[in-house]
Amino acid sequence: MELLVTTDWLANELGASDLRIVDATKFMPDAGRDPAAEYEAGHIPGAVFMDLSELTDSSSSVENMLPPPEKFASRMQSLGLGDGSRIVIYDDSPLKSAARAWWMLTIFGAHEVAILDGGLAKWKAEGRPLETGKEALRHRHFTVWKDDKDVRTKADMLANLHSKNEQVVDARPADRFSGTAEETRPGLKAGHIPGSVNIPHSTLFNADGTWKNADEIKSVFDDAGVDLDKPLVTTCGSGITAAVVLFAAVLAGANKTALYDGSWAEWGADADTPKATG
Repeated sequence: MELLVTTDWLANELGASDLRIVDATKFMPDAGRDPAAEYEAGHIPGAVFMDLSELTDSSSSVENMLPPPEKFASRMQSLGLGDGSRIVIYDDSPLKSAARAWWMLTIFGAHEVAILDGGLAKWKAEGRPLETGKEALRHRHFTVWKDDKDVRTKADMLANLHSKNEQVVDARPADRFSGTAEETRPGLKAGHIPGSVNIPHSTLFNADGTWKNADEIKSVFDDAGVDLDKPLVTTCGSGITAAVVLFAAVLAGANKTALYDGSWAEWGADADTPKATG
């Protein structure tokens, strides 16, 4: 299964015994939209709803941090996602939050995970079928392991300021990266990690919401001065759109990628971390 699958491909695979479809829509708190309610009002047949707002480390003071492995495994089992499943994820959000679900699943050991190109919007625009209510799948065993080599901490990012071993790519909008716009979360300083470059996640998509092709994505990284043959780590506001940029890098051929899970929610809240503007 490819990393990115088309609506035609998914329509042909509907009903396959090993296929699991996941709606991983998440919105910003001020969006005024309820992803669970929207899922129940209409979803791709057979899809289950993955609540990303609940798939976090509740013991952490930092927003959206990865949950403990045992919590993640339990939630996946309850969704019917298990060993041997082919998992296709979609969303209907400007955050392109399916990428966060893809990243978490791969970090925690799932082997075949793809994102639906164009998401629910493309599926609906093509007049394809929808179901309402909730899907109930039998529990399946999910063997969990955590690949920490692809996760960065604040300490790692501080060390990288000196070593410069990894390129740092920030997925936030340009005005938040530059510090000309106020941060949406209270208590955060404006700006970015010194030495990082800005690739707003929205620049990686076509007008219809589908992903740009590999060559076009590579051009976006090239224009930002990022070499996809060298290690890179992505960051954003709270680890959601950072996964979008990471997924795009992988689509374009990068194989040394990591994500700073605390992102600006952690870095910007710490008075002692250096911050750059402009």
